[in-house]
Amino acid sequence: MNEGAPLLVMDGVGKTFSNGVTALDDVNLTIGEGDFLSLLGPSGCGKSTALRLIAGLSVPTRGRLDWRKEMGDDCVGFVFQEPTLLPWASVFDNVWLPLRLRGVSRAKAAPAVHELLERVHLSGFENAVPRELSGGMKMRVSIARGLVTKPRVLLMDEPFAALDEITRFKLNNDLLELWQDERFTVVFVTHSVFESVFLSNRIVVMAARPGRVHEEIAIDAPYPRDEAFRTSPGYAALCRQASDVLVLAINSTHGAAA
Repeated sequence: MNEGAPLLVMDGVGKTFSNGVTALDDVNLTIGEGDFLSLLGPSGCGKSTALRLIAGLSVPTRGRLDWRKEMGDDCVGFVFQEPTLLPWASVFDNVWLPLRLRGVSRAKAAPAVHELLERVHLSGFENAVPRELSGGMKMRVSIARGLVTKPRVLLMDEPFAALDEITRFKLNNDLLELWQDERFTVVFVTHSVFESVFLSNRIVVMAARPGRVHEEIAIDAPYPRDEAFRTSPGYAALCRQASDVLVLAINSTHGAAA
């Protein structure tokens, strides 16, 4: 793995919907191998639209997305804001689903599914159904499902927004552990300055109307990051920096709307 080498370049990307709303305009962004990149910004700034374009769930109106040549069609995993689990299926079967759609049998998928359930701390819950799980446990299933195909890039659209703070912190810790072990690339959408600083090595702050990149912030704090980092002066300073840039992006948004 050539860490830091570009996996994807977004070159002048814009997206205008059929109702005339411009969700993104002239977005230029490079996503590197092994990045943990957060898209941070106010509602309506096009964060989720950008994620859908990267996932291939939508196509740009302008500009282009240039993937590294060897990247295949199955290189991307997606974790949505809601767990979107099949309510009638077991935890095992929910995680198996992407492999099942590729024709991988239950027996052949079992080692990978069990390994991931262990990694997300759900061993012993293989036969549980979603209604028997807490919100945090459902999101752990969703993360395992997103990783079961071993994607090069994991896209995460505000996956922890609906969780309580304690559960959110635990999932942040566990996600970083998985990322450090496997070194896939993460593009993570969030409204939270604190979450973006804790997780990321890069934060892209976006402004709205139209959605665009306002500024990029490098988070140079070393990994692994833990509770000591969360209470450190360095973390507080980085959060203040990101918050100040976000305020400027929001003011820029207001100015565009005026």
